[in-house]
Parts: sequence; C-alpha cells; structure tokens
Amino acid sequence: MTAIWKRELKSYYYSPIAYVFMGVILFLFGVYFWQVVMSGSSYYMTQVYSIMFTWCMLFLPALTMKTFSEERKNKTDQALLTAPVSVTSIVWGKFLSAFCVYLFTMLITLIPVFIIGAFSDPSWQLIFGNIVATLLYGAAIIAIGVFISSLTESQIVALVATVGVSILLMLVDSFSGLVDNVVFQTIVNWISFQSRYTPFTNGIFNVSSVVFFLSVVVVFNFLTARKLESRRWS
Repeated sequence: MTAIWKRELKSYYYSPIAYVFMGVILFLFGVYFWQVVMSGSSYYMTQVYSIMFTWCMLFLPALTMKTFSEERKNKTDQALLTAPVSVTSIVWGKFLSAFCVYLFTMLITLIPVFIIGAFSDPSWQLIFGNIVATLLYGAAIIAIGVFISSLTESQIVALVATVGVSILLMLVDSFSGLVDNVVFQTIVNWISFQSRYTPFTNGIFNVSSVVFFLSVVVVFNFLTARKLESRRWS
C-alpha cells in the first residue's frame, strides 16, 4: 500500500491537478481571510471555514476523477491489477494519496489563522472543530469519488457524477420535509452528512459522527476493492 500511496502522491504533483486544486482553494481562503483582517475581528475566522466548506466539497472530485478512470483509459489498469499487491492495498493507496493532497491544503490554511490568532483571541475550539469536520466529510467524499472513478474510464463522467453526489449530500436534509412520512424522514436524517458535520462546527466533538464518516470511507473503499477484484478475475 505504501508503494501505491507514494506513486499516486507523486503523480498528483507531477501533473497540474494538485497545484490547480491547492491554488484555487488557497486563493479563495486568502480572499476570505483578507476580509477577516479588514473587518478587524477574529470572530469571522470560523465563518471562513463554513463558507469554504461548500467550495472544498465541490472541488474535491477533481482529485478523485483520475484515480482509476485514467488507468482504464490508458490501459495501465491491467498491469496494476496483476501486480503482486492486493486490490485493497491499491484502493487504500489511491485514497490516501488524494486525501493527503487535501490534508496538506487544509493544513496550509492554518498559517493565516495562527498569524491572526497571535494578535487576537479567536475561538480555537470552533476553528479546529470546523477543520476536523471538513476533513472527515472530505474523506467520505474522496472515498465515494474513488469508487465512482472505478466505474468509468471517462474522467469527465467521474468528475460530474461525484460533484452531483456531493451536491446531493449537502442538500439531502431539505428532502426530509418534502414527504410527510416518518420512515422516510428517519432514513434521510440517518444518512444526512450535514447533520453529522454540524456538531463539529459548534465546537462539539461527536464520536458517533467520526464513526459514521470513517464507516463511509471503509464501505466505499471496500466496494471499490470488490469492483477491482471482479475485473481482475474477468
């Protein structure tokens, strides 16, 4: 798995993908942090992460669209599948490489936070709660994106499909009020990513939400591995 992780992580930085992703996200963070500085109040720093959450979830599919789609398009997937490494290691290696690019980006956003924090008294609990929530939510989206990428050889299809799923997950809470059915509302509330993301943004460390997001990661990586396994034997 380590070899796959290193190979994929290098591939992100050998191509423009990581630089474009990080550049766009950090530019937007910079714009909002500049507004915080101009406002003269560190109170608005937590709102920066709340606003950027949506942008991050919409741009994350750019990291996952190539994970397996590119392999299939370039006909290099057979060499990968016949390599002396388990499909589980392949999937987790690719997942971790995409997540690391995202993690590095989010860690860099802490630089202006610490600089502003040195001259003010921000709510660190809320700030780190937002970061943890965004990382957990992002990890789930990355796992879903990797799975979708394994279903098609078109990176554009993988990108659009993952963006669609990401938008749907951010809007799923609004669906519970559309149907007056207790069972439907219970199911919608249970699968809601937003309801599990929100406690962290309020400074509450919710263990059940951590387990939920990590479970989504494990489940979709498992499904991706099973998809690759079926192709290996076929």
